[in-house]
Amino acid sequence: MATLQRGCGAHDNHSALLAKSEEYRTRQRNLELQTARRDVSPFERVGVTIIDCVVHVISNSAATNISKAQIDSQIDVLNRDFRATNNDIGNVPPVFQSLVADPRLEFRLASRDPSGNATDGVTRKTTTKNFFTASLDDCKAGPDGTPPWPIDAYLNIWVVPDARGNDGRTILGYAQFPGGPAATDGVVILHSAFGTNGTAAAPFNLGRTTTHEIGHYLNLRHIWGDDRGACTGSDLVADTPNQAGPNFGAPNFPSVTCGNGPNGDLFMNYMDYVDDRAMFMFTADQVARM
Repeated sequence: MATLQRGCGAHDNHSALLAKSEEYRTRQRNLELQTARRDVSPFERVGVTIIDCVVHVISNSAATNISKAQIDSQIDVLNRDFRATNNDIGNVPPVFQSLVADPRLEFRLASRDPSGNATDGVTRKTTTKNFFTASLDDCKAGPDGTPPWPIDAYLNIWVVPDARGNDGRTILGYAQFPGGPAATDGVVILHSAFGTNGTAAAPFNLGRTTTHEIGHYLNLRHIWGDDRGACTGSDLVADTPNQAGPNFGAPNFPSVTCGNGPNGDLFMNYMDYVDDRAMFMFTADQVARM
């Protein structure tokens, strides 16, 4: 796992839905129009928004049937990262510190299931499958999948033994952007990139993969705009510098691309591809977009 680079299937999932679903294309257009209107006349959200979560653990071994303690550790990470109270937020370079913002989102495991019964917010299912594929969304349906709980009441998180992208390589996770099919709504995370203990493995053992994917779930794009290095793409957020592509590992500051000197890329943002220990922040305009 130590040699695995961060990989995310959210953009591929988004592109596939755009290609095959007129309904999704319409919803995306309407969502961007709504977002643009709110940029002109900002919507003032008061207080903190609570998001109930259900974690669907799909395992093919004792190790991948992760513990409740590992799940709890991930919820703890989310509640720090989405309140800007994470201990490493002070590592943001001084020139970018004015961009740091608090999304005012808090997460909790559901205490009631869709039928109103008491729950610990975790479902468990065993499988003989070695991996699940983002393009098929097969962890959410069929004999080896677990269908989502109602998406108007829960954030569905699937934790799987292995997740594969469209190219067949292992990815750390993927999410569905807003407006996609209800049957596949939520985020999928590789078990060894989930939480901070148990099977969580360096350099993805600080829970930041789930932070990244929930960013997508809340309509944030990759910070470089997924333009394959052309410097012409956009993450649709005004206060993030234009950058050529993803950063990996733990870059030295500054990392200049696309003529964005002297400060360079905002690689310490949760929506880049750096290791968990190197990402610390959301920006004010990202929070507004969420």
